[in-house]
Amino acid sequence: MESNSTGAGQPKKSEGSSRVDQTKYADWRLEYPDKVKSAEKAIKLVRRGHRVFIGSGCGEPQHLVRALESVAIELADLEVLHLLSLGRTSYTDETFRDKVRLKSLYVASGSRQAVTEGRADYTPIYLFDVPNLFHSGQTPVDVALIQVSPPDEHGYCSFGIAVDIVKAAAANANVVIAQVNPRMPRVLGDSYIHLRDVDVIVEHEEELLEMEPPLMNETAHQIGKQVAKLIEDGSTIRAGVGSVSNAALYSLEGKKDLGVHTDMLTDGYLHLVERGVITNTRKTLHPKKIIASFCMGSRKLYDFAHNNPMVEFHPIEYTNDFSVISKNEKMVSINSALQVDLSGQVCADSMGYSIYSGVGGSVDFIRGATFSKQGKSLIVLPSTTLDERESRIVPHLSEGAGVVNTRGGVHYVVTEFGAVNLHGKTVRERALALINLAHPKFREELLAAAKRLRYLYEDQLLPPGESAQYPDEWEVSQPCGENERVLFRPVKPTDERSLQEFFHALPHHVSYVRFISAMRVFPQRNLQALINIDYEKEMSVVGVLGDMGAETIIALGRYVLDEENNMAEVDFAVRQEWQEKGVASYLLNHLVQIARSKHIAGFIAYVDPSNQGAAAVFHNTGYVVHRSLSKGIHRITIYFGQPAQQCFTDPAESS
Repeated sequence: MESNSTGAGQPKKSEGSSRVDQTKYADWRLEYPDKVKSAEKAIKLVRRGHRVFIGSGCGEPQHLVRALESVAIELADLEVLHLLSLGRTSYTDETFRDKVRLKSLYVASGSRQAVTEGRADYTPIYLFDVPNLFHSGQTPVDVALIQVSPPDEHGYCSFGIAVDIVKAAAANANVVIAQVNPRMPRVLGDSYIHLRDVDVIVEHEEELLEMEPPLMNETAHQIGKQVAKLIEDGSTIRAGVGSVSNAALYSLEGKKDLGVHTDMLTDGYLHLVERGVITNTRKTLHPKKIIASFCMGSRKLYDFAHNNPMVEFHPIEYTNDFSVISKNEKMVSINSALQVDLSGQVCADSMGYSIYSGVGGSVDFIRGATFSKQGKSLIVLPSTTLDERESRIVPHLSEGAGVVNTRGGVHYVVTEFGAVNLHGKTVRERALALINLAHPKFREELLAAAKRLRYLYEDQLLPPGESAQYPDEWEVSQPCGENERVLFRPVKPTDERSLQEFFHALPHHVSYVRFISAMRVFPQRNLQALINIDYEKEMSVVGVLGDMGAETIIALGRYVLDEENNMAEVDFAVRQEWQEKGVASYLLNHLVQIARSKHIAGFIAYVDPSNQGAAAVFHNTGYVVHRSLSKGIHRITIYFGQPAQQCFTDPAESS
C-alpha cells in the first residue's frame, strides 16, 4: 500500500538531536517530501523510445514494474534492460511486441520463452563487464527503476539484496526512480545511494521476491560428494546457480573454516554459516567477511544479511574482478554446465540454439580461481539429461551451442561418477578421462566416436561392462613417513602415463612380487590391462602424492581372483625412496580389506627368496603366514579365516 510523505519511508528527526546535526542534514530532509510521488505519477517520466533499467533479481521493484506495465501499451519503442527477472512480467507478452522490447543480460524463467520466440533479446556478456556499459556511455540509461531501503540519518539508502549492476545503472541514469521499501534489508559494504542522487521516491511496502531452493535429486547429491573431496579446509568458495551447484554447497558440512567471495549469496551459504562451516577466518582477502553482490533466496537469508557485520555487499565490478578474486588463496569456483565435449569445451548457457541462461559470472570466477594460489575451478554437471536419454558428455557440442568456457580454460570436471583435472592434458588424455566420467551406458558409443575422431588409440579399452564402476569408497588418505600423506585409491583408466612412469622409476635389479618382476617394458597395451579392470575379480590400488591431474604414483598393489578356489594372487611394489615407511604394509592391508569385503578367502603371492622385505610385509597383516619353496620361488599364502594367535608365526613355517 502506498503511504504519503509522512509514512514509513519518511525519516523522522531523532529526539535530542543537536542543532548542528539538524543543520547538517537539513538539505536532504527538506528535499525529501518534494521527491515523494505515487508510482503512477513517477512512471510518467518514462517516454516513448526510452531505455528503462529495472533492478535485478529478487531486488526487483515490483510496484514500479506494475506501474510501468500499466502504461507500456500507450508507449512505443520502449527498451527494458535488466540482469534477470524472477517475477512474471507481462511486457514480454505478444501484446507488447511493438511497444516494449526486453534486453536481458541473463535469461531466467520469466524471460526464457520470450527470448526463445524472438520477442526479447539476450546479450552474452561477462557479468564483470556490464557496469562499464553504463560508465562508458555505450548503453545509456534514460530511467532507472530501483528498490532501496529507507534512508539513514545521513540520507543514504541501501541497495539491499541487489547491489550487482544496479549501482552502476543508477549512477549513470538520467532519471532515478526509487521504490523505498521498509522490507528491504540494509546491507553493509559499498552498497549505498544518497537521496540527492534519487530523482523520484515512491514509498511502498511489499514483500521482496524470494527464490525457492532448486530441487536436488540423488545425482546432484552424488556430484556434491565428489566436489567435497576437492575442497580443502580454509578454502574460499563461490557456487553458481542451479541444483548441482547448490548441492555442492550442502555437501561441505564436514569442512572447516571456509570463506565466501561470491557474486550471488543463497541459502546454501547460510546453511553452512549456521553449522559453523563458514567462518571466513582463514581468508586472505576481507578476513572474517562474506563478500557478495546480490542475494537470491528466502526471507531468512535477507534477514541474515540485514545490518550484519559479517556480510559486505559490493558492486559486480568489484566482486567479479578476477584480479580481486584471485587474492583469495585456495579460491574455489563451482560452475554448472549443460554439456562438455571430449576436447573439454563447456556449454553452459544454451541448449543448441535456444538460450537457456547466460554467461553470467562463471568465467569471471573461473579466471579468478585459476590465478588464485592453490585455487581450483570446477565445472559440475550430471552425466545425463534428467530422463537419462542423452549424455551430457558428448563427442562435440550440439549445433548452435555456445562455448562459455573454452577447452584451454577448463580445469576440473565433475559428474556423479567422479572428477578429473583436464588442465595441461592432451586431447587424447581429456577424451579418455571424460568418457570415464560419462554414464556407463554411453561410454562405448563415446569411445567409438573418439576413435573415429582420432582422439584415442584404435585399441583403446574401457573397464569391462557397465557394472565396472569406480569404487571411490576405497579412497583413503594415510600419513606415511614424516609429515606426508599418501592417498591410496583404486586405479583409474587415466593413470596410464603415471603408472608407466612408476614402473620406469623402479630399479630393474631389484626383485618384486612375481608379476611386477616379470615386467621390463611397459607399452600402452600392457598398461591397459592393469588399469581397465572390473574392480570385482581384479583390483589395483595405487598410492599417490600430489593434486589430481599432477599425481605421482609411489606404490601399486593388485590382486586377481581365481574363482575356482576363491583365492587371489596378489603383488605389490613401492618406489625405493618410499620403502621402510609403512607404505607397503598399509597398501597390502588395504587390499586385504577390499578382498574380505568381496568374500575372497585369502591371498597367494610368489616372491623371490632375495626379496625378504616383501615377504616380511605379509606378517603385518595379522594372519597366519604359510610359506613353501618351489623351483626357487617362495609361495606365500594367507587365509582370512586364520588370524594369527600371536604377533607373528615363524617366517620359516610352511604348510
